[in-house]
Amino acid sequence: MQQRYVRPQNRYEMVASDMGKAARWLLQGQQMNSMIRLSVVVPLFNECENVPHLVGAVRSALGAGQDWELVLVDDGSTDCTCELIESEVRADARIRLVRLARNYGQTAAMQAAFDRARGEVIVSMDGDLQNDPADIPLLLAKLDEGFDLVVGYRVHRKDRLVTRKLPSWVANRLIGIITGVHIRDNGCSLKAYRRDLLDRVHLYSDMHRFIPALAVATAGARVAEIPVRHHARRFGESKYGLSRIWKVASDLLALKMLSSFRERPLLMFGLGALGASTLALVSMALTTLTFDRGISAPSSYGYVYPSIALVWLSLAFFLLLLGLVAEVVISGGRSSGDMSLPVVREWT
Repeated sequence: MQQRYVRPQNRYEMVASDMGKAARWLLQGQQMNSMIRLSVVVPLFNECENVPHLVGAVRSALGAGQDWELVLVDDGSTDCTCELIESEVRADARIRLVRLARNYGQTAAMQAAFDRARGEVIVSMDGDLQNDPADIPLLLAKLDEGFDLVVGYRVHRKDRLVTRKLPSWVANRLIGIITGVHIRDNGCSLKAYRRDLLDRVHLYSDMHRFIPALAVATAGARVAEIPVRHHARRFGESKYGLSRIWKVASDLLALKMLSSFRERPLLMFGLGALGASTLALVSMALTTLTFDRGISAPSSYGYVYPSIALVWLSLAFFLLLLGLVAEVVISGGRSSGDMSLPVVREWT
């Protein structure tokens, strides 16, 4: 079992790479005992120049009250991002730092922040200051109307047309068609969530852009949208480009499978087994036709078709077995939420 060390004098927490269930229970207990109204979570990767401006903008937007926290996740930065966050943590008890062991990507960093946020409401945003923290009160007001998730959509977007706007427009339409959840701007990180919703939605791969669809498919969330401001990047470089298109496509396919067969995985594997069985029957039919023609020499194709049929039948059996195992897992109520990232440090 992993160990967890706390140094109250500098609000420092060391979490080992494979945190055990007992340590996670202790961490969750501490979070429940110190629940606050709002957590703002921001993943950061090599955003050294943006850190002071980001912290200042969040302070200005949320005021001097103590009922909020800012959780900054250093996703394996190689510049001075972590050091600057440390200095902000020492100056303000409402700021917390979670430092990952290496660069895992935005989705993993966001999940790490969600797991450690103490707020009843959690707001996510990017760390490049293209999202405006001044829009956070607008999201909270909309959330108070009874929604589980409020999604911002960027108006007058300050991005390049070919590499950012156009692919985003196409992706948003495809996501809406495939998932049935029509969101104007899935790529906008500025969102507000209720705590209990995030407890039921677990992210993996690059699924952060599909949170609304995941929330509806897995938790029946009530989702609203509001327009938010968008600014041009002032410092640093964008971490995204056209190379992410294939990743989005594969994640979209996985999301479709998840949303369609989440509750009945045997149906999905059964369809695959049916297809394999059909191909096996076709192979056997070809075998029959071959021998009916009197072709029986070892060098002929007459002996190839039975082998192919056997392969397809084996695949059908294997798929059915996987479907049965998946049904047992689902019915047993197992969750993937026990997965945790190797965190190097956490300042609280």
